[in-house]
Amino acid sequence: MALDPQFRTVLDTLEANGALPLVRGSAIETREHYRALSLSRRGADYVPFPVADVADDEIDGPGGPLPIRVYRPLEDRGGVVTYLHGGGWVVGDLDTHDPVCRKVAGETGAVVVAVDYRLAPEHPHPAGIEDTMAGLRWTHETYPDRPLGVAGDSAGASLAAGAALRARDESLPLAAQLLWYPSTDPTQSSKSVRDNGEGYFLTADAMRWFYDHYVPGGTDDPVVDLQHADVAGVAPAVVATAEFDPLRDEGDAYVEQLRAAGVPVTHVPGPGLIHGYAAFIGLVESADAAGARALAALADLLAAANG
Repeated sequence: MALDPQFRTVLDTLEANGALPLVRGSAIETREHYRALSLSRRGADYVPFPVADVADDEIDGPGGPLPIRVYRPLEDRGGVVTYLHGGGWVVGDLDTHDPVCRKVAGETGAVVVAVDYRLAPEHPHPAGIEDTMAGLRWTHETYPDRPLGVAGDSAGASLAAGAALRARDESLPLAAQLLWYPSTDPTQSSKSVRDNGEGYFLTADAMRWFYDHYVPGGTDDPVVDLQHADVAGVAPAVVATAEFDPLRDEGDAYVEQLRAAGVPVTHVPGPGLIHGYAAFIGLVESADAAGARALAALADLLAAANG
């Protein structure tokens, strides 16, 4: 399938406005650029997806106070989801992904706890997964009677997948995981990296830059090198991929890895879509449709766990 025409317009507009490439020298410069780009999508006519309540808080984290943001849905269906934002483990924050978290809460009817985990290169691996687990444990302890899910996009999806491994090992009762276009292969050796490594927002060079900051010198830790993880017994999963994403093949491979281990998994492919499409929900119709399918599948897993 061809690239969705609406995304062609988005990419052309970003290019014309000088918003690409995403990486801008230092981590701090790239962080500022990514934040400005994320907030710029919310023009004068932007209306936040409605939720009942949004509250900022801090919890005890392994590196000190850990900011979180809690979203309560208008229609509460009894679940709770810990959410990890994307951004290559280097950029992104609670504000950049506020629209996505609102959508997750609204579409699933779950309370959403977004975790502002520490970023590389100031805090390389394992800081991100340690903060993720602190947030996931806090969520479970605070909402013990609710089915527990973990979700994320891009780097956040990789943290969510790693958290599912840790939750299994700690006997933390995780009911579901939603992984939006996760990175599972630090070698970045798949065909889709070569085919889609230029011209579709996320580039192969940017991914290597992110990994160099997150795991300088590399790592064989399975919560990062997920392609070599033993995934037997992890929570049921929803894995969403995008056709024109450098990470497409490793997401597809992770689906098969989960299935081979006997893990219930729903794959939501994204024909015509690019990496990061969840950030364009409400702006690109095909992103809306794929996002709705992924969130409906997550809602079903939480509902099934709720009896």
